[in-house]
Amino acid sequence: MALVLAAFVAGCGGGGDSASPAGPAVAPTNPGAGQGTGGAGGRGPAPVNLLSVGTNNFVILSKTGITNTGSHTSAITGNIGASPITAAAMNNVFCSEMTGIIYGVDAAYVGSGVVTCFAGGPPPNANKTLVDNAVLDMGTAYDAAAGRTLPDYTEVGAGAIGGMTLPPALYKWGTGVSILTDVVLSGGPNDVWIFQIAGDITMASAKNVTLTGGALARNVFWQVAGQATIGTTATVEGTILSKTLISMNTGAVLNGRALAQTAVTLQANTLTRP
Repeated sequence: MALVLAAFVAGCGGGGDSASPAGPAVAPTNPGAGQGTGGAGGRGPAPVNLLSVGTNNFVILSKTGITNTGSHTSAITGNIGASPITAAAMNNVFCSEMTGIIYGVDAAYVGSGVVTCFAGGPPPNANKTLVDNAVLDMGTAYDAAAGRTLPDYTEVGAGAIGGMTLPPALYKWGTGVSILTDVVLSGGPNDVWIFQIAGDITMASAKNVTLTGGALARNVFWQVAGQATIGTTATVEGTILSKTLISMNTGAVLNGRALAQTAVTLQANTLTRP
C-alpha cells in the first residue's frame, strides 16, 4: 500500500501543499491492514456506522448550538439539531434556508418568526428523544472512528496533504492536517476513507476535496480531535466528526455531514447530506 500511495502522489508532481512541502508517506507497522473490508466488498476500512444520525437524515448536529451569520442565504439539505442546549441556540438558521427539519430539545426556537420547519419538545417527547439520541450516536460514531487500529498510512505528508491523490484506506496523523491545494480521493462507490486527525484540520480558501472514479461522499469520514475550519468557497466531501468546533467560512460547501461536539458556525454555506 505504501508503494501504491507513493505512485498516486508521484502522479501529482510529488504532492504536498505548496506552502509546506509534503514528505514521503510513512508506512504503518502492518501495511494494508485496513484494506479489503470497505463497504459491500470495496477497498479501505469498514465504513463508520452513524446509527440514528444517518437513519434520521441529519446533516448538522451540535451540542452547543448552530450559528449562521450574514445574509441568511445558506442552503441546507437534510435535518439539523442541537442537544442538550436549548433550541434557541439555532435561531440564526431560518426555515427559508432549510430543506429539512430543525430538531430541538424544547420549544424555544423562533428563527425569523417562521417556524414551520421546526420540531421541538417536549411535548411531544418524541422530538426531544430523537435529537438526544442522534447526538449520543454522533459521539458513539466519533469514538468508533477514533478507535480504529492498524492504519494503512501514518503521518502522510507530515499533515500537509494538499496536491495529493489518496486511495481508499485508514489514515492517521498525530498532529493537525492542512489542505492548502486541492486533494483528490480516487476510488469506487464501495471504497472507504477514514482520516484520524489528532489536531485541527484547516482547509484554505477556494480549495477542494474532490472524488473521482465513482467514489461517494457517504464513504468518507474525517475524525478530528481538534476543530475543523473550512475556508471561503472551499468544497469538502464526507462526514466531519469533530470533537470541538466546525467552522465554515463564507460560501464553503460540504457534501456530507457536520457533526460537532461543540458548535457549528455557518456563513452562507451549502450543506447536502450524502
